[in-house]
Amino acid sequence: MTKPYYVVGVDEVGRGPLAGPVVTAAVILDPTNPIDGLADSKKLTEKRREQLEPIIKQHALAWALGRAEPNEIDQINILQATLLAMKRAVENLHIAPDHALVDGNQSPQLHCSVTTIIKGDQSEPVIAAASVLAKVARDREMKLMEAHYPGYGFAQHKGYPTRFHQQALMDLGVTDIHRRSFRPVQLALKS
Repeated sequence: MTKPYYVVGVDEVGRGPLAGPVVTAAVILDPTNPIDGLADSKKLTEKRREQLEPIIKQHALAWALGRAEPNEIDQINILQATLLAMKRAVENLHIAPDHALVDGNQSPQLHCSVTTIIKGDQSEPVIAAASVLAKVARDREMKLMEAHYPGYGFAQHKGYPTRFHQQALMDLGVTDIHRRSFRPVQLALKS
């Protein structure tokens, strides 16, 4: 019997926000058990992502999350933090993949071969599955941050630099989940 060849899809969510972690997911789908409706998480409604998340977790051969915290983002920059979070997600899998399909054009350092695919979450179901898990996990966490940091609107904008969020930064100040290396946060620190 030949050893199975495992392909992992890897994607991230949260490079652009001013607050919160960058979250990544790694998913190995079961080729004998396809999942209908997988698409780039940004093109799905929140309700549809919430419906797909348990299906992906149940049907996948393996899945795992990875993350990099705001202080890590500030120390090593958002790109390096994203690659680190991707590496962590893949290392958290209980199955070692043979190959990785990574959304984007930058490759994390992995113990398997890697193909980077720009907009891979739109063309590869395994990357789309990872994008859904990462987005649901990060959004859920940012909604919880609303209770810890009232007034910032994290449940609505998830930390992205909306006008409301930037005004809250000026009015309420910088929290410990804000990324101090990002310009709007630096401006708020100086005001």
